[in-house]
Amino acid sequence: MKLYIGKKIMTGTLTIILSFCITFFLIRCAPGNPMKVLAGTENPNPELIENLTKKYGLDKPVPIQFVCYIKNALRGDLGYSYMSNEPVSKLIGEKIFPTILLTLTAAILSALIGTFFGICAARKASSKFDKLLCYISYIFDSIPGFWLSLILILIFASTLRLLPTSGMYDIRAEYRGFFYALDVAKHLILPVSTLVIIQAPLYFRIARTSVIKTMSEDYVTVFRAVGMDDRKIFNKYIFRNAVIPIITIFTTSLAFMIGGVTLVEIVFAWPGMGRLVMDAIVKRDYPLLTGVYLMLSISICIVMIVTDLIYAFIDPRIRFE
Repeated sequence: MKLYIGKKIMTGTLTIILSFCITFFLIRCAPGNPMKVLAGTENPNPELIENLTKKYGLDKPVPIQFVCYIKNALRGDLGYSYMSNEPVSKLIGEKIFPTILLTLTAAILSALIGTFFGICAARKASSKFDKLLCYISYIFDSIPGFWLSLILILIFASTLRLLPTSGMYDIRAEYRGFFYALDVAKHLILPVSTLVIIQAPLYFRIARTSVIKTMSEDYVTVFRAVGMDDRKIFNKYIFRNAVIPIITIFTTSLAFMIGGVTLVEIVFAWPGMGRLVMDAIVKRDYPLLTGVYLMLSISICIVMIVTDLIYAFIDPRIRFE
């Protein structure tokens, strides 16, 4: 088991290094000069652009910039943002918690709801109930996230006035403790509902297909032939084997949702990584973009390693393969 864990950690570390190298050079090969944006788009001063270029080390070859960045990153210094002149680590630290709160809540609810209805549909396969759930999942799966966000705001915020339209909390109210948590939960409802409606159909299809496939295995037929209780067969054998693909989808979607909820965060003005990434892309903020992509690479690799360990715990055969 230790060798298995060691191999996964080594693979994850190499993946982070390779991903970081690729993104570092791709960002700097993209068209556009951040110093021109920083100097102003109207009548930029060439001398100011030249001085800023030297100040931030952009006059050096890209490989030398890469070596300098690595040396600083190993000391925990991810550099300073060109636009705000604040540490990149501070900017990411301020935005990462709201994004994790949003994505983790949505991912857990999506997995629970989608898996529950997927199992219910699989246990009544080919019935009217199964077909109805399949039709609903196809409809939800085809809805664009930004459009759904606007519709939910229009209905529940603008028309019914039941929920807030944007933000993470009410900036005019000075809530503390339980009431602050309640206010955050109220602001979470619409963005989380949007992500759940988009993500749940995926879990539904995976759970339904996986359970139906497992129920058709020969060993399940043998258990039923010898008179074993159906509930015991499902809980002990069918569900345990069918849950592995669901875990895969949950962990991978959770990792990619951290960087993939940009549009939803922008529509709901959620103070997470979405707006930060968009501003960094538009303004060619190299240190901020590099820091964000490094954080995303690390989070994805950590989640994938945890996924492999969960696999090994559920199915002991995996750790020896």
